Amino acid sequence: MASAVWRSVAVWAVSTVTMLVLAGILPDFRLQSADGDSATSIAVTAALGAGAFGLLSSLVWPLLVRALLLVPALVLGVLVFFLNGSLLLLALRLDPSGQSEAAPETAVVVAAVMSAVASATGGALAVRDDDAYRRRLYRLSDRRRGQAPPPGAQSAPGTVFLQLDGVGHDVLVDAIGRGLMPTVAAWLGEGPGARTTHRLAPWRTDWSSQTGASQLGILHGSNHDIPAFRWYEKDTREIMVCNRPTSAAELQRRAIERTGDGGLLTVDGASRGNLFSGGAEQLALVLSVAARRGRENRSRAGYFAYFSDPANAVRTALSFVADVGREIGESTRARLRKQRPRVGRGGLYPFIRAFATVVERDVVVAAVIGDMFAGRAAVYADLVAYDEVAHHSGPRSRDAEKVLQRLDRSLALIEQVAEHAPRAYRVVLLSDHGQSPGETFHARYGLGLGELVRAGCGLPVPRKARRTHSGAEARAAVRAALRRPVEEGGEEFRPTRPPSEPIVLASGNLGLVSFPDVPHRMSREEIDERHPALLTTLANHPGIGFVLVRSEEHGGLVLGAHGAEVPLDELDDDDPGPLADFGPGAADAVRRTHAFPHVADIMVNSWYDPEDGEVLAFEEQVGSHGGLGGAQGRPFLMSPLTLSPPVGAGEELVGAEEVHRVLRRWLREDDGPQVPVGDGAPRGDSRPA
Repeated sequence: MASAVWRSVAVWAVSTVTMLVLAGILPDFRLQSADGDSATSIAVTAALGAGAFGLLSSLVWPLLVRALLLVPALVLGVLVFFLNGSLLLLALRLDPSGQSEAAPETAVVVAAVMSAVASATGGALAVRDDDAYRRRLYRLSDRRRGQAPPPGAQSAPGTVFLQLDGVGHDVLVDAIGRGLMPTVAAWLGEGPGARTTHRLAPWRTDWSSQTGASQLGILHGSNHDIPAFRWYEKDTREIMVCNRPTSAAELQRRAIERTGDGGLLTVDGASRGNLFSGGAEQLALVLSVAARRGRENRSRAGYFAYFSDPANAVRTALSFVADVGREIGESTRARLRKQRPRVGRGGLYPFIRAFATVVERDVVVAAVIGDMFAGRAAVYADLVAYDEVAHHSGPRSRDAEKVLQRLDRSLALIEQVAEHAPRAYRVVLLSDHGQSPGETFHARYGLGLGELVRAGCGLPVPRKARRTHSGAEARAAVRAALRRPVEEGGEEFRPTRPPSEPIVLASGNLGLVSFPDVPHRMSREEIDERHPALLTTLANHPGIGFVLVRSEEHGGLVLGAHGAEVPLDELDDDDPGPLADFGPGAADAVRRTHAFPHVADIMVNSWYDPEDGEVLAFEEQVGSHGGLGGAQGRPFLMSPLTLSPPVGAGEELVGAEEVHRVLRRWLREDDGPQVPVGDGAPRGDSRPA
């Protein structure tokens, strides 16, 4: 208690000095009358103003943030500076001398600086006191106060699953080797004084190598009938999009119905920043509940948990502005250098990027910290920053490397928090997919997949191709925060085009072609009868790797260049046919998707260069994922050594559903140690895995 009082006094003193300095620098901010006052009078005025501002920030700010949960959450970030400045103006009006005043725009600057300085001072002092540091971080948690943990829960270790969205296995290994991620390197026993506490293994995604399919499989144990990131369903006449809140809710419902199980996190779990809930009761920034209205939507409460501290709000807002400036600078640099490949990064993209790399990261990390202090048994959190930046800058760009460095610092913070949590924690690090580099299909050939399909159908092709929106997860998070749940224009989901015209959708380097006027999946014979040149046009195009259709004679049929036609049942790793460039397991992945009820009439996978690892995205992305080809299908799984190995020696981990079964098994193993703390020695039972 005494130490807390002394910290408060120290913060107040520093805030007073800061206010005095700012009053001497800023012309529109003064702490004295027009005739001048004594130094003592000015100091007293500053002390009273700083004290009033600190008191208002502690008492009034949480109430303002809670009220602002009624409006779009992203608006809160925009209003942070205004609200903080308003509190300062109110504090100055409470000054009994009546001599303090500031212009509104100056008050915003003064309040921001004072909050940042107070936060830095309080944080520096609190770190020296473990209990105080714990209490400071604990305030960030959105926990269920008053609920006792299940009997015996604190004696068993909890598990934190941290998903680094879009970070491929090879990208992670390269980042570790180059010193970009020292925390992860230390867990793997690399670097001075490090001890090996974790193992690293790759795993292979399904054909649909994107977060919707992977995370649904990981959290709910089934990604059946997820053929792509977006696809057309003929029975409902709607386009499903994995990062559309209503679609995410429906996909989660279908998975639960198929498995008969609520998900990985049903027992005292928390889901943070994910597309799906995993059955958790504690939710923050979860898309599948973002479409709900009213009090039952608890996903947005994660914003309150973080922004209720004005210092956090100001710090995140300042970082947000800095990242917007960083993106504008980097994109300008890329244009001036005529960098290739390159996609447009203007419009709202700098703000969307900053939301992913700053706001969502800060809120999700704070929520995880709160979950650990609350002693929850299982936490799954998705950090989307790298995926968003890599889509537009490239998977191995300087921009993406900087994001990896910042993510590593977040991991270091979580590791530090493990020392103060009421129970031991095992930290599992994983990714849902990787990203494959390459220019866009449109940039290389001057037309998009939709225009190519129309040409093959003999339909008029517009002179100017319409840009395909990116499917990055961060865009959906922003829309949900703005309470605009439709992923693209409303007409995209209930097509108004002539029913005989094809619907062409893109999911990274995977394309889907559907004919809405035919209620069933069309066969190759039916397509040839209606559009004799279409399949030949697609299969022989140099930018396309292979095409999958249904044949009345052969069932699944894979079409390739130079007239190659191979029944799907005849393909395997020994004789891959047109799938030869796509690596082992490609035939099995395609065969599984072919059996889905809602697979498109025509499935198109872009060209892939196995030497350079490049693909051609059908979307506006220079780092893409969604189909077969390269690093996009090779994510990673990193686990403590005291958990059982994910698979046996010489075996390969294949598919998100299998990853779910591995994580389930680990949750049952309740006697393993934790992430390295202190001198690196693990906690708990240290017997070999």
